[in-house]
Amino acid sequence: MNKHIKNIYQSIGLPRLIIFAFFILVFIMAGFYNMDVVALMSNILRRWGMYGILVLAMVPSIQCGNGPNFGVSLGIVCGLFGSLVSIELNIANAPIFADNKALGAWMSLLFAVALSSLIAWFVGMGYGVLLNRVKGSEMTVSTYVGFSVIAFMNILWVILPFQNGDIKWPIGGEGARNTISLANSFSEIMNNTGAIVIGNPETGLFIPTGLLLFFFLFCFIIYIFLKSKTGIAMSAAGANPNFAKASGINVNRTRIIGTALSTTLGAIGIITYAQSFGFLQMYNAPLMMGFSCVAAVLIGGASTTQARISHVIIGTFLFQGILVVALPVANQAMSDTDLSDIMRMIISNGIILYALTKAKGGATNEE
Repeated sequence: MNKHIKNIYQSIGLPRLIIFAFFILVFIMAGFYNMDVVALMSNILRRWGMYGILVLAMVPSIQCGNGPNFGVSLGIVCGLFGSLVSIELNIANAPIFADNKALGAWMSLLFAVALSSLIAWFVGMGYGVLLNRVKGSEMTVSTYVGFSVIAFMNILWVILPFQNGDIKWPIGGEGARNTISLANSFSEIMNNTGAIVIGNPETGLFIPTGLLLFFFLFCFIIYIFLKSKTGIAMSAAGANPNFAKASGINVNRTRIIGTALSTTLGAIGIITYAQSFGFLQMYNAPLMMGFSCVAAVLIGGASTTQARISHVIIGTFLFQGILVVALPVANQAMSDTDLSDIMRMIISNGIILYALTKAKGGATNEE
């Protein structure tokens, strides 16, 4: 019995046990400070679906041998571009959707997803070729690539000749605003589709059914892909490139597929995030999003060499849950302070640092 408990303890890991215990503790403290626990839980569910696909983007990158994709910003800017095109074309308000605004919003969102996915796939293939040339330094290179592409796109956002009033600056000039409202396109369309309220309509638990189903759908799609012949070959190449090569698997090709898939999920993820948030955040706003995504999947139980869908689902819930509950509790405990950004950085960077210190020679001590 003791051996069985020890195996469970080793498989979960002390840091994750501490994080889970901390999550329970701050929930208890929220009740102690008379906070609206139901509202906090509603926010956790919303952020779970809101960030889920961005965290899911880590799985193909890790499984193909590139490690956590700190360069997911490439996919994010593709998603932002696709969203801007959808808004510019005013798809949601096309005459054909005059009698059904919800359908128009969905069509606008799906157009953004389709266009962004197409662009992100080809961008991801080029990104994969680059990572194949720097094997062993993927995480470092991907971080610089992510920062660089954000800087480059900042120039592009300024000079692109947008005409839609929701995008361009209100007083003269060209280019996109810092924050672009989605109220006239696809704001919260997933959240409100099939939404369930448990209890009082005003103060009850809000479950964004459409948003969560969209997240779970992509989790299922990636799960099926990983069980396919290509997915198994990709995972095998990531786990042991020499053995995979001896077995006839084109390791470079599988790495490119994994990188392209990760980049595409990043594009879809930022659109999902933005529609839930109600705004597109441009320029430097997405700069550090990759770090939060990496921290979430690592909290869920992933390592730098292996990730599963369950790690995404658990990790996103725990990470966002801690941020939603712990930050206001900390601010309440230490009045007249705002520890939100400090704690967010400590939690996310601390988890990433722990995972990297456990990595040795392409494998982890936990494996």
